[in-house]
Amino acid sequence: MPGTGRFSLEYPSWLRRNFPNDDASRQLLGVVEEVGELAHAHLKGQQGIRHTPEEIRAMKVDAVADIVIFLSGYCVNEGIDLDEAVEKAWDTVRLRDWIANPMAVETDAQLSLEGCDC
Repeated sequence: MPGTGRFSLEYPSWLRRNFPNDDASRQLLGVVEEVGELAHAHLKGQQGIRHTPEEIRAMKVDAVADIVIFLSGYCVNEGIDLDEAVEKAWDTVRLRDWIANPMAVETDAQLSLEGCDC
């Protein structure tokens, strides 16, 4: 997951040093747990209960950041270049125009990440 930001540069070695026996399944479960926390914060925000709007915002920001961190760990463990995978997917997604073509159907070739070394 090479990138130019501090996180991208520091995280893989931090993960391996702190969790030498870690594997992708643990990271994936972390992603799922944090998505649950984000959903909880979003729901309570919509309901307007249990927390102030400022607390809800902080909970959402924390969950999103944790999702990215756990997903990055998954990618490190699976040998996936996250930056490259996102760029490749974005190259496809950005060409979609759901306003002009709301009924468009993509082919398997359009959905693939063919050519991605991620």
